[in-house]
Amino acid sequence: MTAVVGLDLSLTATGIATPDGVQTVGSKGKAGATLLQRSVRLHDLAMDIGAAVDGVASRHRGQRVLVVVEGPAFDSRTGHQHDRSGLWWLVVDELCGSSFADVVEVTTGGVKKYATGKGNAGKDEVLAAVVRRYPDVDVTNNNEADALVLRAMGCDHLGQPLAVVPQSHRASLDKVAWPDIARSRP
Repeated sequence: MTAVVGLDLSLTATGIATPDGVQTVGSKGKAGATLLQRSVRLHDLAMDIGAAVDGVASRHRGQRVLVVVEGPAFDSRTGHQHDRSGLWWLVVDELCGSSFADVVEVTTGGVKKYATGKGNAGKDEVLAAVVRRYPDVDVTNNNEADALVLRAMGCDHLGQPLAVVPQSHRASLDKVAWPDIARSRP
């Protein structure tokens, strides 16, 4: 069986969903930070995120880990877009180069559609849908909710759904370029 991890990458609050639950990692930037400080921050964050995925790989020794990562939001209006892109590529590059992970990208709209049935749903709508659909997972913020949806999408694709999801929501799975990995059918 393949272990699945969902990642909603963020500079201040990356959501990580693993078979063990959800968590948030991040750091606070500093106004006027030097280029070196920004670089160190991105690399430290990437290492923290990578360590969470490595932990899953260690606990599931001998199994592939499917990492489902939310794609960058190119239309985002919040600051530090360049740094967010840098973090995204650092994490994706590290995971793609690992010997244990298969990495797949899901669009922001795909996450929203799988969670709510609407590709343009708001973050709070996604959070509410996640809390209702996965009541046994202690989700405390929007980033963890997105990460859990990403993990759920990977599990569903592999034939190991975390919960029953309407077929109209599951249509978003067809828009993902899934890696060629063994699927487990129930």
